Order: sequence, then C-alpha cells, then structure tokens
Amino acid sequence: MAYNLTIPSSEATQNTAIVDGWYQHARRVVSPFFDERSDEDDISLLVLHNISLPPGKFGGPYIEQFFTGRLDPNAHPFFKTIHTMGVSAHCLICRNGQVIQFVPFNARAWHAGQSSFAGRAKCNDYSIGIELEGSDFVAYTQAQYQALTDLSKALMMHYPKITTERITGHQYIAPLRKTDPGLVFDWRRFRAQIKQD
Repeated sequence: MAYNLTIPSSEATQNTAIVDGWYQHARRVVSPFFDERSDEDDISLLVLHNISLPPGKFGGPYIEQFFTGRLDPNAHPFFKTIHTMGVSAHCLICRNGQVIQFVPFNARAWHAGQSSFAGRAKCNDYSIGIELEGSDFVAYTQAQYQALTDLSKALMMHYPKITTERITGHQYIAPLRKTDPGLVFDWRRFRAQIKQD
C-alpha cells in the first residue's frame, strides 16, 4: 500500500479533520518507523502514552529526532541507550498543545510493544498511539487536554470502532512494563471533555 506523505491542499481539507490518514490540525514530520496494517477497518483502540527527552525535561527537538531516527547519542547520556530503538507514535501532543503527526493513522506505528487489550494481543495492529509530552509525575497542561480532546473526537468520528471505552493508557495494555501516562493523567476530566458536544 502506498501512503500519501504530502500535505493535501486546503480545498481538500475543508470538510474533514482527517484526510488520507493525516490529521489536518497537526504539523507533519514523517517517521520511517511504521509498516502496513493488516486491516485498516480493524482500527478500534486509542492508546495514550507520555514521553520526555531527556527524562523529565520538556521542550527541545529530541522527541522529534527520536521518532525519526535522528537522535544524537552524544547529546545526552540517556540517549545512548535509546537512539537505535526504532519506535514511533502516530502523534505527539506538546506541552503547548501543538500536535505533531509522525505516522498516518492508516499505517501501523510502533508504539505499544508487547501488549494486550481485552484479551487481544498485539495492540499495534489495531490501535492508534498518542504521546503526550510529559512524565508520570508532572501534571499535563490545559492545552494538552484540549488538543487531546479535539484529536480524540476526530479519531472517534473517523474510526467509529474507537469508543470512550476503547481509549486506554499504555500502563493498562502493558502493565508489567509501562506506567504511562501515569497517575497524574486525569482520566475523569478527559472523558468528561470527550463527552461534551
């Protein structure tokens, strides 16, 4: 399958938030770390993560570099342990609410790893992964909650198998390995915002 990696014209994006797998309110930075889904109609799960590079530090180019295979291992000691990992998420939501998309939604990003949801393994096959710039111990920003709400609503409209019950955290699909988005993520607030018109 060929993926459209060019930005659609404004005329093509007036009536929908997602075109050819790309969110029209995101800055596009294409990652090489993705592959084809076995069944695009199977997209039915949204997984929330957090990331900060270096750990606990916000801002800077490092997350973008990490998801595109350009992270300099000499820029920080921690980077030596991760720079060859070859992982990605579909989108990153920065502290200021900016959304960056790395992988089209109709392709499989490499974000979940060994995982299971409701008894079904290999969550990458049927999920969309959203990273929040943050950590398990620092509250997320109002701008991030708003951007996440807007993006989630667009995804739920475009992929109706994603319901509020099928939005989860990495910590719940890989509980022995992962802790994100952490206890500071306000699920009640987020779900209330999702339900608002």
